[in-house]
Amino acid sequence: MFSDKQKPRAMNEIGGQPNRIEKNTKIKGDIVSEADFRIDGKLDGNVKTSGKVVIGKDGYIHGKVECVNADIEGSFNGELLVSDLLSLKSSAVIEGTVTVTKLAVEPGATFNASCSMKGKGGVGSSSGSFKSSMSGNSSNKNEPAKAS
Repeated sequence: MFSDKQKPRAMNEIGGQPNRIEKNTKIKGDIVSEADFRIDGKLDGNVKTSGKVVIGKDGYIHGKVECVNADIEGSFNGELLVSDLLSLKSSAVIEGTVTVTKLAVEPGATFNASCSMKGKGGVGSSSGSFKSSMSGNSSNKNEPAKAS
């Protein structure tokens, strides 16, 4: 029952167990990790990980995030650098600057950011870029209508 002969638990990433900032938790400062990170609370600072960042529905980050993949349901304001896939859920609110390789946006997400798409080869091989401010005001030619 409590023996050490049990099989070791599989790690989610090479870096180990995922990290969490729970709801009703506020952190100021920078975080560096090799494992996945889930934020359901508030973070005022920077996150750098070789894993995945998840911002839960009640989560908020103000700062710079560097990661491989990101799923966002909550709010983000700052600079977002995702080396592979950024997935924005319908409840996501993004403001700032975004650099990604792949982008998936669900209808209803608010994306008020300048976005640079890069190719698989890295930052130098830009496959295209666009600026978007989906605030619903389409009077400015650089501001398309809000996605819904």
